[in-house]
Amino acid sequence: MSEPLTVAVAAELTETEASGVLKLVADAEAVDHMRALNEAALLQLRRPHPTTQHMLVSEHQDLVGYAQLESGTNWSAGQLLVSPDHRRRGIGTLLLQRLLRESSNPLRVWALGDAPAARALAAATGMTRQRELLIMERGLDDDLPEPVVPAGIEIRTFVPGKDEQQWLRVNAAAFAHHPEQALIDSDDLADRMTEPWFDPKGFFVAMINETMVGFHWTKQHQDQLGEVYVLGIAPSAAGRGLGKALLVTGLRSLQQRGSTRVELYVEADHRAAIELYLTYGFTTVNRDVMYAQTEFFRSA
Repeated sequence: MSEPLTVAVAAELTETEASGVLKLVADAEAVDHMRALNEAALLQLRRPHPTTQHMLVSEHQDLVGYAQLESGTNWSAGQLLVSPDHRRRGIGTLLLQRLLRESSNPLRVWALGDAPAARALAAATGMTRQRELLIMERGLDDDLPEPVVPAGIEIRTFVPGKDEQQWLRVNAAAFAHHPEQALIDSDDLADRMTEPWFDPKGFFVAMINETMVGFHWTKQHQDQLGEVYVLGIAPSAAGRGLGKALLVTGLRSLQQRGSTRVELYVEADHRAAIELYLTYGFTTVNRDVMYAQTEFFRSA
């Protein structure tokens, strides 16, 4: 008779445990054809953080399930995944119950791709849809127009060692109401700049004299896929067409670097941004959904 599955909780992963999670992620993505964990969660596998907890379910020394909990001031966010070979055995329920137990604040859980199994698990534990992130794509096989840069603004590439603090300032202002992007600090930026994909030649900043007022950070994936990684405009420069100029600048760069298609992620309620992307040929191909405890709504 097999032993009951249990969840081990750790503040920091060993190198072996982190490698096991990465293998689990790869196995899940190969079957599901979508991300198993988002970028922030993957970065936290390597860098210990005081607000992050890792939860692992193993069977016969093989990792079969993983969850990550990020505790915030007013709410906590979780993600989880289960080995494709061990699904429909209650491991997802076990991990979600442990996330609920470990969270000291109302819990929100990302369902990347919003698969039917994720919706069913959320419903079974009384969680409801709280937020949606659209995944939009377009091809890059057309002739893109030259960017129309507003008068008095120069668009150049990011200079490591010079532009970090200005970028953090503009990012915080542009995403002041965004629950994750606004919280990016110098350590988070440094983590991303050490990733293999980072290329300052694909990181564009808009300047008025020596003051940064906007940016478009692109990302080159494998398989000729590019990404509008993050595009932000300082409130002082909004309404001048700078977003269009930066978007086209980044798309042309991705095209020149060999991308044949490009993706982006945008909040489903950010109508202005969605209209911009629709204008430039993007269409919604999938969505991530955040589910929240109903207690969160009663206490908010």
